[in-house]
Amino acid sequence: MTDQLEDGYDVAVIGGGAAGLSGALMLARARRSVVVIDGGAPRNAPAEGVHGLLAREGVPPAELLARGRAEVRGYGGHVVAGEVGAATCEGDGFAVALVDGRTVRARRLLVATGLVDELPDLPGLRARWGRDVLHCPYCHGWEVREQAIGVLATGPLSVHQALLFRQWSADVTFFTHTMPPPGDEEAEQLAARGIRVVDGEVASLEIVEDRLVGVRLSDGRLVRRDALAVSSRMVARAGFLAALGLRPAAHPAGVGEYLPADPTGRTEVPGVWVAGNVTDLVAQVGGAAAAGAAAAAQINADLVAEDTRRAVAACRDPFSARSEARISELVTGDRRHGL
Repeated sequence: MTDQLEDGYDVAVIGGGAAGLSGALMLARARRSVVVIDGGAPRNAPAEGVHGLLAREGVPPAELLARGRAEVRGYGGHVVAGEVGAATCEGDGFAVALVDGRTVRARRLLVATGLVDELPDLPGLRARWGRDVLHCPYCHGWEVREQAIGVLATGPLSVHQALLFRQWSADVTFFTHTMPPPGDEEAEQLAARGIRVVDGEVASLEIVEDRLVGVRLSDGRLVRRDALAVSSRMVARAGFLAALGLRPAAHPAGVGEYLPADPTGRTEVPGVWVAGNVTDLVAQVGGAAAAGAAAAAQINADLVAEDTRRAVAACRDPFSARSEARISELVTGDRRHGL
C-alpha cells in the first residue's frame, strides 16, 4: 500500500476488505478516481482460509486481500493505509479525516468497514477465535465435521446455532452458560436431534498443546470438546460517521448493531453508501464482495447523473463561473485518465 493521497477523488472507499476492494475495483474500471482507506484489521484475519468462495476455496484471507489491492491498483485506484477518525460534509462532497492528521476529499463515500465481534469474557476464548472457537457452520463446519462440538449460549440464536452444527456432527453439546435454559419447544428440538444440554456457567476453556480439549464449568467439571461455537455480538464499525448523522441501529434479530440502508446500499445521507458486514451482519466474503460491486455501480450511476446535470447547465450558460469550473474539472479528469 501507499500513503500518497491526491487532493480529491470521485469516491473514497472506507474499508479495505472484500466489500471495499470489490467496490473500488468496479469504480476504477468505470474510470472513476477512487481511494481505498484501509485500517488493516480484517475481521477474518485469525482464520486459516476463506471458505464457500467459488474458485477461491480455502484461500488465506491475507492472500485474498493482497490480490484485491493489486487488482484495484492495476486499474489506477489508490489503496492507502490509515484509520478514519471522522467523515463530514464539505461543500457538495465529503471530507474524510484520518487519525494521523491527513484529510481526503471525495464526491461520494462507500463505507465498508465491517464489524467487530464482541465475545464473552471467558479466559482463553479470544485467543482461540477463528481457530477452534467458531461462529459460522458454513465457514467452519466442514473443518470440524464429526468432531465433538460445543455450543455456548450467548443470545437469542444460540439454539438455532446448535441445530445448525448438528448437520456437521452427531456429537453436539449445548452449554446454557449464563442464559436461561431452553424453553419447552427448544428443549424438545435439541433432544430430538440428540444434542445434550449442560446447565451451569462456563468458567474457561481447557487448552493443551495449543489445542482446545474441553470446556471447564464453574463447578470444576470438564466437558471434553474439540471445537466451541459462539455467537458473538456483532457491532458495525461506524463511529466515524456520527458527524454525518449516521449511527448504528439495533438489529431486528437482536444480534448486534448495523447501519441501515436500502437494497442498493444507499443510506439516508445523500452521497453515502454502505456495503458488506457494516450493514449485513451475516454476509460471507462472497456476499460482501457482491454487495460492494453493486453499491459501486449505483454510486457511478449517481455520479453520471450529476455530471450530466452539470454538463447541461454548462451548455445552457457557457460563460458562468460554475460552467468554467466544470470545464476545468472535466479537463483535469481527462488528463488523469490519459485522454
